[in-house]
Amino acid sequence: MNLLHIALREIKIGFRNPWAYSFMALFALFSLSLLLINAQRFVQGYSSTTSSMLNLILYLLPLMTLLLGSFSLTAEKEEGSWQLLSTYPLSTFSFIVGKYVGLTAVLITIVTFGYGLTGVVGSLTGRGLDSRTFGMFLAFSFGLILLFLSIALVIGTIAKNRWQALTLGVAIWFFAIIGWPTLLIALLGLLPYVWIKPVLVALTFLNPAELVRLFVVIKLGGGAALGPEYYQWVGWISKPSGSGLFLLVCALWVTAAIGWANLVWERGRSRG
Repeated sequence: MNLLHIALREIKIGFRNPWAYSFMALFALFSLSLLLINAQRFVQGYSSTTSSMLNLILYLLPLMTLLLGSFSLTAEKEEGSWQLLSTYPLSTFSFIVGKYVGLTAVLITIVTFGYGLTGVVGSLTGRGLDSRTFGMFLAFSFGLILLFLSIALVIGTIAKNRWQALTLGVAIWFFAIIGWPTLLIALLGLLPYVWIKPVLVALTFLNPAELVRLFVVIKLGGGAALGPEYYQWVGWISKPSGSGLFLLVCALWVTAAIGWANLVWERGRSRG
């Protein structure tokens, strides 16, 4: 049994899970609601309408990813599946990465279905997004899935059951999405002025939601709305190499999270 088998097994389990179809229906309904926001005009680039759409996606998708991802790992512990899998010549790394690949496929299918339905309805009604903006929305959603799923694996690794995973997942979602602006303002207000920009950069790299949001907003042409503290971000993301650097940062983020989850899971495995 190898990484591919684990990934395929996870895809099968994922699409048998009622949670997956519940989230698919919810995201499809949510995606269609974006058309109501866009009911009065054809949206292109960054605007108040686009900003509202991005914020709505930011509220739903990370929470959905954290719950599905962390529950998948804790279910292995609660149902005894891991005890069976550990008897096979299966490395912990293959197990973790296989889970990640399989869950990514399930979540991207959910999101693609929702956006696909929105795209069809938008084309029929003439109230859809232009192709570039629509593509950036897809990139925004996929980026959130990839980064928050790596966090979900860490949660599922340290949580002993679904209740702990639920508590940790909601807490991380709250601080990263809902409480982030307030916490950021409170912390930066305590620092000397010369420290604000370096600390802001460091904190932004630590919050995947903010990292992906800044990238998409700047690519949509909304860099001027971010404020002077983000002028350097606008500069490097707007360069031709900006997308490549962003993908590299995301890859490092995912690698670090999966590596840490693998280390902790392997220690637990060695202790029985």
